[in-house]
Amino acid sequence: MKSWVSFLLPKDEYKKTRMLYFFTEGSIILLLALVGIIIINNYFNISTEIPLLFSIAIFLFYVSGRYILSGIEYTDVATEGAYRIELKHIFARTGSFTVVFILLYLVVAGIPNNQNEWIELMALVLGAGLLWFITSYISLKRSYKKNKELL
Repeated sequence: MKSWVSFLLPKDEYKKTRMLYFFTEGSIILLLALVGIIIINNYFNISTEIPLLFSIAIFLFYVSGRYILSGIEYTDVATEGAYRIELKHIFARTGSFTVVFILLYLVVAGIPNNQNEWIELMALVLGAGLLWFITSYISLKRSYKKNKELL
């Protein structure tokens, strides 16, 4: 029987099991953070938005970080050639994401009027692209090392 959360999980059985562990660990940390926020809220009057955003960020960063650092994303990268090919794919995906992000931003928000708005747009886009590239690169590097050890 499939759960409603099954669309979040990969088809590979090993990855699925690992992801379930990550979600479970993140949920327990989220629960502890919420209990801590309740305790802190008894002593300090905190608005609702900050603890809710903090809780969401804790869960997302934990699960994403565990997935990236686990080395399970690139299961077929075990040779130097496959590593280089996947690195090129990461460059291409990051570059195309950056271009699409800029185009969508310009369509939705309009063309920036002054130099400061252009600088903000470029900083946002390049920051997002750089973050994506770094996380993908770390995941690829960990996967490559892990797969190489398994051979």
